[in-house]
Amino acid sequence: MTHVLAGLALSLLTALVVIIGDYWLKVAADGNQTMWSRQVALGLVLYGISAIFWFMALKHVTLAQAGVVYSMLTLLALCAIGAMAFGEKLYFREYAGIACALLAMVLMFRFS
Repeated sequence: MTHVLAGLALSLLTALVVIIGDYWLKVAADGNQTMWSRQVALGLVLYGISAIFWFMALKHVTLAQAGVVYSMLTLLALCAIGAMAFGEKLYFREYAGIACALLAMVLMFRFS
């Protein structure tokens, strides 16, 4: 059980690092920055760091379990950041996607 919790915690950490990287890439994109800007470089470095956490997570849980946790947290956080920080609107399609992600997580951990 400890291995599973460690894997899930590392999956969440991976998602958090990627989310921060995505934020900086969005800031760069909205600010008409070049591919060589500091914001883009920071986003890319964070993606690289997330790969290390992802590798560590996969030592403890299945790819499917890690993928569902990572995907769900990323989806929820990026929808929230898009709406709150960048003024993006959420429509029915986004809410349906969130519901599907939550259902996928329930199914993956209930039956695995």
